[in-house]
Amino acid sequence: MNFQHLLAPVFLMASAWLHAASGASDGSGTPPPAVAPEDESYVFEVQSGDLLNRERPTLPDLSRFSAQQIEAHLRQRPDAPGIVRIERMVGIPALDDFLEGEQAREWVIRQFSFPKAIVIKAGRATLEDVYRQINNGRVMERLAEGVYLARLPIAIMQGATLVIRGETLRLSEERGAFLASDGGFFLINGRLEGWREAANGPATYQASEAFRPFYTGWGGSETFVHGSELAHLGYNMTKSYGFSVAQYSEDDNAILQRSAPTGWLIESGFTDLYFGFYSSQAEDVAIINNLYRNSIANGIDPHDHSQRLIIAGNEVRGTRENHGIFISGQVNGSWIFGNRSHHNGRSGIVLARQSSGNVVADNVVSDNQGDGIGLYESPDNLLWGNRLIKNQSNGIRVRNSTDVLLYRNVALLNGTYGIFGQLKDLSDTDRDFAEDAYRFAVSMTVVGGKLAANASGPLASDNPQYLSLFDVEMRFPGTEGGIQFDGALGIHQSAILDALINQQQAVTLRPAPRVSLN
Repeated sequence: MNFQHLLAPVFLMASAWLHAASGASDGSGTPPPAVAPEDESYVFEVQSGDLLNRERPTLPDLSRFSAQQIEAHLRQRPDAPGIVRIERMVGIPALDDFLEGEQAREWVIRQFSFPKAIVIKAGRATLEDVYRQINNGRVMERLAEGVYLARLPIAIMQGATLVIRGETLRLSEERGAFLASDGGFFLINGRLEGWREAANGPATYQASEAFRPFYTGWGGSETFVHGSELAHLGYNMTKSYGFSVAQYSEDDNAILQRSAPTGWLIESGFTDLYFGFYSSQAEDVAIINNLYRNSIANGIDPHDHSQRLIIAGNEVRGTRENHGIFISGQVNGSWIFGNRSHHNGRSGIVLARQSSGNVVADNVVSDNQGDGIGLYESPDNLLWGNRLIKNQSNGIRVRNSTDVLLYRNVALLNGTYGIFGQLKDLSDTDRDFAEDAYRFAVSMTVVGGKLAANASGPLASDNPQYLSLFDVEMRFPGTEGGIQFDGALGIHQSAILDALINQQQAVTLRPAPRVSLN
């Protein structure tokens, strides 16, 4: 979805003119030059606010994501009796990624033999089916009615399905158990957890490099979770992050020809996962009305070309290291709305690395250690009706991102600015500028909403390509000097406030035309 057509032509002209002059990266791998003269002169225009008004976005209907529809998806899968075997891990596509390099030693050491796995080869199996067909208590043990402990990895083959309904599957940390799906996985009113046998208790987080069981749904897989609890999963190893939905590598998929993985996660709890959710090249995933508690690195973390996601109605709290909701790496055309993200180690919601065409609406983001919402090198996104309250840094940060639309947002009591447009030179970082090119530019349109009692002021921006304002309520400045604009806004502060408040008109700030001396 492209929001640029909603801007007045003069804004687009200003954007195009400055793009030509700004030295934006051309994708060649060379970072854009960090040129943003502090003495750039700006002019502003006063015009009708009608040019900036737009309709509230229509959000996706969530009623179709229900327990009944999950049952319908299950009925569509082959229902022949499940066939379960113990086989060597080598050569099973869903397991190959975990045997690369030094990782293979992990399972040799934990299993005391050539690595093996429980393989659901075909049909539809329950945990009881798996337990009975394996018939080996050293491999899979029934601890109590409906409670099973697996001591080997479990692989679901293409076309096969594992259904956990009202049961608990514990995955042994000591023995290197995990669950990987190349087919269908349904967790309905059940529990999936990492288990530490030595302590006869959950595999609570100890260190990022320390193995913990995990779930990964690969390319072509379907993953459905409803009314369930998932806990104590994941560590810092590729695709072993906790709960992941990821495509096979480019080389592997050239052979396997798997479609993008997909799934629904609904009305469930995710506790003490390294990443509460991670995706790579997933499509049409729905993450709705879940509770993410005490994730380690990130809470909800869609990555790398995942498309058309719906992240709605979730509560994400207590992420230890980074962000509550973190969208990164050209995650486009997605919807993030109605979530509560609070008390996280850094920001509440972040869109990064050229994630564009997304709608972020009606979220309540509070008490985070970083920004409320951050847009990092991610142009052409719409933020509508979000409430950013008591975050330690900015309510909204727009960094190196252009054509950003900020409508009807409320930023209160944040530690620096209500809204901050930032230019930041990333040339001294390890960023791959061929893969993650960006423009050293910022531009945004701010319409409606309230910016109140933010410690450094309501609004500031480093040298913007353009900055358009209309109908923004600014109250209770955080300084004794009253409302103070910093950056490019400061020199025209009186005139801008007069136009916004007294004339009730829109204002567009843009660089003054450069005069040729020839």
